[in-house]
Amino acid sequence: MNRRSAIRIIWITVTVLLFLVVIPGAFYAYWNSAAPERTCASCHEIESSVELFSESAHHDLTCKECHGTALSNGFHSLGEKGRMVVLHARNEFVDDIRLDEQQVLEVMNNCKRCHTREYAKWSISGHSAKYRHIFLDLKHNQTEQLNADCLRCHGMFSEVPIQEVVEPLNRTGPWKLKDEKKLDTPTIPCLSCHMVHNPGGVRFSPDYSNPGYIFYLRQAGAEKVSFYSRAEKTAVPTGDLPKLKLTEGKRTVKVSDDPIMRNCVQCHAPNAYHVAGTSDDRTPRGVHEGLSCMACHTPHSNDARKSCSLCHPSISNCNLDVEKMNTSFADKGSLNNIHWVACADCHQSGIPAEHKPEIHVLIDRP
Repeated sequence: MNRRSAIRIIWITVTVLLFLVVIPGAFYAYWNSAAPERTCASCHEIESSVELFSESAHHDLTCKECHGTALSNGFHSLGEKGRMVVLHARNEFVDDIRLDEQQVLEVMNNCKRCHTREYAKWSISGHSAKYRHIFLDLKHNQTEQLNADCLRCHGMFSEVPIQEVVEPLNRTGPWKLKDEKKLDTPTIPCLSCHMVHNPGGVRFSPDYSNPGYIFYLRQAGAEKVSFYSRAEKTAVPTGDLPKLKLTEGKRTVKVSDDPIMRNCVQCHAPNAYHVAGTSDDRTPRGVHEGLSCMACHTPHSNDARKSCSLCHPSISNCNLDVEKMNTSFADKGSLNNIHWVACADCHQSGIPAEHKPEIHVLIDRP
């Protein structure tokens, strides 16, 4: 090979590298560093999401901090972006882009980088249940047959129907997950209750000196919570969820106005007739009627063990230690189920005289 041929090959190689590596690399670096308005938002499919995001509490973050980059997951991410380019070249557009279940879990892994404490509390709560805990539970599956509605709360982001999640769909079993990779997949990830793009976050410093400012009127935390509807494939803010209507016999049960509780009752709901105490309804009745779930349950961990002492003295008027009473919903034998314990549960023949107004002294005592 003569010198001229060698130089030509070198130039060809440099040119190819320039077009295949350097220029795409520079463009990729620009795309990951430029403002979303000049990159992500330029795609009309996600323009509305970017607009919502600009009004959220996360507006100071860049898109890649939650969603990663085109190479975050190697060839999987690159292939996905490549398919989008091909669809655009064919003049085919998807106006409603949604994350699949795997992507939701990847976003959750990014959530815990900042929300470490919240993630730790969620990890010890019932909401961290995995697919194996829900769909391979022997006692539950023998009592109630698995059905499509299970995924409404346990597996909201599942891309496949219930028959492709677990088999057989009967009450005899034995049951197994059709995809064993789902065994330790969370059924209720962060995005089940939190819409990252949810509007309502403060974009600038509030006017703390003005009592009428919206910052003071907003119910704490409500704007951060939503309910992901699997049927609609969208997150519904708590303010748009209907307030629960509940009956006990002919009586209408008073339900808290706390918008966050509207989120809770989407899963912890009564039957179709809204009868109190049916299905998974745990709406407070009795002495605690009107209280919100959040009055007792700590956010994320759902721990309620120390909640009694927030309102009650350590020793109650009945000389019982409220923190040692069996108030558990899980124990069917509990005489003091915190959700609907009533005065009459202890005072069968009326309230003891020492605990009632003078006008009621004539009522029979136990």
